[in-house]
Amino acid sequence: MQNKPDFAGAQWFKSSRSDTQNACVEAALVPGYAGVQDTKDPERKDRLVFNSKQWAAFLSNVKAGKADM
Repeated sequence: MQNKPDFAGAQWFKSSRSDTQNACVEAALVPGYAGVQDTKDPERKDRLVFNSKQWAAFLSNVKAGKADM
């Protein structure tokens, strides 16, 4: 069984395109994983966790415009 990554002390960041209202998502990287969470969820109950391969695929798709709406 795989252990959950530890995000305690992780450096969370928001996109430079985020507004100042704290209504966005932020991400953090820890060895082998990326986490994504909603800034409006102070308890961080709904954090999404991706392994490094999943995160790389997501970023590749975003950069290629495949996530544009």
